[in-house]
Amino acid sequence: MYKYLIAFLLISLGFICRLLPHPANFAPIAAIALFGGMYLPKKWSVLVPLVAMLISDIFLGFYNLPIMAAVYLGFTVTGVLGHFLRGKRAWRLTIGGAAIGSLIFFLLTNAAVWAFGSLYSHDLSGLLQSYYMGLPFFRNSLIGDVIYTVVLVGGYETAIAWANHRVKIKTI
Repeated sequence: MYKYLIAFLLISLGFICRLLPHPANFAPIAAIALFGGMYLPKKWSVLVPLVAMLISDIFLGFYNLPIMAAVYLGFTVTGVLGHFLRGKRAWRLTIGGAAIGSLIFFLLTNAAVWAFGSLYSHDLSGLLQSYYMGLPFFRNSLIGDVIYTVVLVGGYETAIAWANHRVKIKTI
């Protein structure tokens, strides 16, 4: 039952944070995807961040479909990355997972902007320029992903530890 509540709260968090003013790419969606992969049932782990994206995109507006697909794919890969962290409690792995997810998202989405957009020439120089121009967005993504991941995973682990501690006290 509590997994339904967690999924609903995560979707709500992702939706609300995307609608509120924030620095570009500083949103909790990747952290929600990583968290989902780590803690939610497998089928939900990918679905939850994508639902949050879809609902917020309905309000924010849709854009170039191939670029949108790359964005959604980036969050899906981050959710799958969370599966590899399932059951592992090392902070360096969790923060590393957030950083790797940010990097994969950066590489996928900037390649899509280059390939399917008209901002850059469709040659190696244009691809490199796309990555260079995307660095400020990558910085925001990386910082946001790490912060939101620490908050989500840290909050969840703290709540579980606190609940387990309370159960131990009652049984003594």
